[in-house]
Amino acid sequence: MKKTRKKLIGYTTGVFDLFHIGHLNILSKAKSLCDKLIVGVTVDKLVKYKFKKTVIPFKERCKIIESIKYVDCVVPQVSHNKLEAYKRYKFDIMFVGDDWYKSKNWDNYEIKLKKVGVKIIYFPYTKGTSSTLINKTLIKLRK
Repeated sequence: MKKTRKKLIGYTTGVFDLFHIGHLNILSKAKSLCDKLIVGVTVDKLVKYKFKKTVIPFKERCKIIESIKYVDCVVPQVSHNKLEAYKRYKFDIMFVGDDWYKSKNWDNYEIKLKKVGVKIIYFPYTKGTSSTLINKTLIKLRK
């Protein structure tokens, strides 16, 4: 009898404001490493913790992410607590930008998620582009 392999569920999150090639790269790489990719889109209220405001409203950002062929499911990210997300979505792999690698919070998440069998994969940050950089450029252009 042929044994069926368990489908791997991947999870990543982001604000995805001013969608750019770095976002697409992360979603593409993530999907190549799992069977189902769940993407948490950060709600506007949670973005404010960085004292930022999104340009594109939450519902529109969700529509954009839903339209990406690599994405199987879009969910709201209402908390930064990745253990809560794990309890809700039961993912096997979490994909994160390497700008978080070896940070205190992520070292802690690595320990806790490893206990429940979740592997964290850090992707290199796309050099030369970011929503912050795009915003700064737009501000300069509008002066």
